[in-house]
Amino acid sequence: MRVDAYMQVSQLYKANKPKGSTKKTTVTATDSLEISGFGKDYQIAKKAVEKAPEVREEKVKDIMERMKAGTYQVSIEDVAAKMADRILG
Repeated sequence: MRVDAYMQVSQLYKANKPKGSTKKTTVTATDSLEISGFGKDYQIAKKAVEKAPEVREEKVKDIMERMKAGTYQVSIEDVAAKMADRILG
């Protein structure tokens, strides 16, 4: 066995290995967000609903006055339809 031949082959393999790159690359990434037109319209509508009162006082007052006067008439079919709409969605 020739040790010197082994050493020469070993040195050739070491010489042919690629050296590590010393270049540094910097990657800059930025995040961005785009809201669609529908999304913007939805936000505007949501804000408008939040500002609106939950109970329409003028409508309630009108119905109360008509009930006191005895002129407020509601058909049973209308009541049943409204109940069914609320229950079924």
